[in-house]
Amino acid sequence: MTQTPNNPLHGITLEKLLNELVDHYGWDGLATRIDIRCFKSDPSIKSSLTFLRKTPWAREKVEALFVDLRKRGA
Repeated sequence: MTQTPNNPLHGITLEKLLNELVDHYGWDGLATRIDIRCFKSDPSIKSSLTFLRKTPWAREKVEALFVDLRKRGA
């Protein structure tokens, strides 16, 4: 039996992940780090979740930022 590396996103919903990023960086900080219009123009959790669920490249960027934040221990 082979073991796979632990997935840092296991058990974390996209909504929880996004809320944590917004709490840490704020919408402006998030928009600076990831250039996505839904973070810049009238941002909300609901509209961002809708966009991220439909847009794999954007979701990957958000997930990578979240993993990096967790690695730094913030």
